[in-house]
Amino acid sequence: MESRPKQRYDSVRKDVENMKHLETVEQFNELKNNEQVIFIFSAGWCPDCRVIEPILPEIEEAYPAYQFVEVNRDEFIELCQEHDIFGIPSFLAFADGKETGRFVSKDRKTKEEIVQFIEGLSHV
Repeated sequence: MESRPKQRYDSVRKDVENMKHLETVEQFNELKNNEQVIFIFSAGWCPDCRVIEPILPEIEEAYPAYQFVEVNRDEFIELCQEHDIFGIPSFLAFADGKETGRFVSKDRKTKEEIVQFIEGLSHV
């Protein structure tokens, strides 16, 4: 029985790992200025980030108009400071260089709250 939960976790982890991961500040600026993108600020040590991992692939699939990009808070601390991301998990949305929404706090997010955030994004 122990292999089932681990197998489920590995499957979820693989799905999340398939999400695009930010590699450079230049890539952040390129995506921010030219795409309809939702940046998900996270960290490997963050328990609340792990809680939402299983639902992220489903949310990403439900909103194909957006490109979802995971931003490792520890690797891009300057970006977090620049954009006032002081808690994780947090979400920051852009379209054509303009911020269209933010869901930023240190609180645990539910699927319903994340969906409500995406549904409420202003369109440029």
